[in-house]
Formats: sequence, structure tokens, C-alpha cells
Amino acid sequence: MPRQSAVDHGPDHVEIEGRLTDELASVIAAARRRALRDGDRQIDTAHLLHTLLESDPDVRALFDGPQVARLLGYLVQRSIGYGLRWQIGVEDAGALPGAPGTPGWSPVAARAMGQAYDRAVRRGERSAHGVDLLAALVVATGSRAVEVLAAVGVDVGAVARRVVRTGEAR
Repeated sequence: MPRQSAVDHGPDHVEIEGRLTDELASVIAAARRRALRDGDRQIDTAHLLHTLLESDPDVRALFDGPQVARLLGYLVQRSIGYGLRWQIGVEDAGALPGAPGTPGWSPVAARAMGQAYDRAVRRGERSAHGVDLLAALVVATGSRAVEVLAAVGVDVGAVARRVVRTGEAR
């Protein structure tokens, strides 16, 4: 999977990866490596969630302590074979038929990246952070990230509310 722009955003095709914090850019690079290592054709929302949880303390703080351990355990199982059923398909929950894709990214993951950047811009910032990406992931109904969260008993609505409160506090 060659290095690709995270997503084309709007008519000007803004490259989101150039507008990320260094920390979030590292998350994207790790998600790309994880997808390759797992044999997946695309970076999906579960790859993004996994790398966010591993590397971003602000994201981990939005979950109850035991939830982080359960999530990481579940995601590790996925990466060592549990996710084989995901390798055969494209994560496209809620994608519009015929919508242009972003090579190397599931449609849902690409959309989440765009939403993370939009969230940062609405706050008056030029760069998206890990919490911005988490905000997009937890509202991506039907995505693999939401499926993972539900599988370990995380109340996605509660996490979404914590994310909103965190954004308001900035």
C-alpha cells in the first residue's frame, strides 16, 4: 500500500495529512503499517482506533481505564487473525454508491479523517488532533471502529459526550 493522501476534501482536494498534528500524522503512519501487516487492503476505522488508543493519551483519557485494556486486547486479537473476515471486504458503512474513493483508505476512514479536520477548523485550529479523529470515529455508525467499541461494551454515546466536553473545554 503506497503512501497516499488521507482524503480528498472538498472541491480543492485539500490533503488532510498535511494538516495534522505530528502526533496524529504518526497515528496515520502506524495505521498504514498495521493495515499492511494485517494483510488488509485498506486502512479502516478499526486500524485508526487501534493506533489512537496505543499512542494518544488524550484519547485514552476519554475511556474508563479497564475499557482501554479490553479494547486493545480485542484489537490485538483482530490483528492476529480475528479480523480475517474484514480482509475480504471494504468498510463502506454509510458510503454513497458511486462516491469516489481514496486509494488505500476505506470510504468510512477517509470520511472520518475529513470530519476530524473539519472539527479542528470549526474550533479555529489549523491541525486536527487525535481527539478530533475519535470524535468522527464514534459517530460513524456501522463502522468497524463502532463495531469494536460495541463488542467490548463501550457506551459509544458516553464517549461521544466526553469528546464534546473535551472540545468545549479547549
